[in-house]
Amino acid sequence: MTKRIVWDRPYEVMRFVADRVGEKGLRDYSAIGLEKDGGLIAGVLYEQHNGPNVMMHVASDNSRHWMTPAYMAACFRYPFLQLKVNRVSGLVRADNIEAQRFDEALGFRREGIIRKGAADGTDLYLYGMLLEECKYLDEKYHLALLKAMQ
Repeated sequence: MTKRIVWDRPYEVMRFVADRVGEKGLRDYSAIGLEKDGGLIAGVLYEQHNGPNVMMHVASDNSRHWMTPAYMAACFRYPFLQLKVNRVSGLVRADNIEAQRFDEALGFRREGIIRKGAADGTDLYLYGMLLEECKYLDEKYHLALLKAMQ
C-alpha cells in the first residue's frame, strides 16, 4: 500500500497520461508518475516548454486519495523551480465538468476558450496558474516531498 513518486519512467507515465486524456502520444515531454504497489495510479506530463510557460496534463486511475502533499509538491516544484517557468497551462474540454472542478481546486484559473479546439469539435478551456499563485511551493509541501524521498 506504499505510494512512490516515479521520476525514472517517463515513457510509461506518458502512455498512462496520454491514454487517459485522449492523446495518441506526446513528444518532447517530461513526466512524473505516482505508483502504488508497483502500478501507476497518477501521472503528470509536461510538454511545449517555451521558457515562460509549460503545458501540463494530469491523469489518474480514478482512485481516491492519490494527491499526496509530496506528489503535489513534486508536480509543481518541477515546472516552477526546475524549469523556471512563470506559468503552467492546461487545456480542459468544455464538456468535462469534473476536470474543470479539479483544475480549479488545484488553483488553476480559467483564462479563455479555444473554440472547437478538440478533435471532435468540442471547445477547450484554457487554464493557467502563475508562479505566485501556486500553494504547492509552500514549506509544508516541500517538507512532505523531502520526507517521501528518504
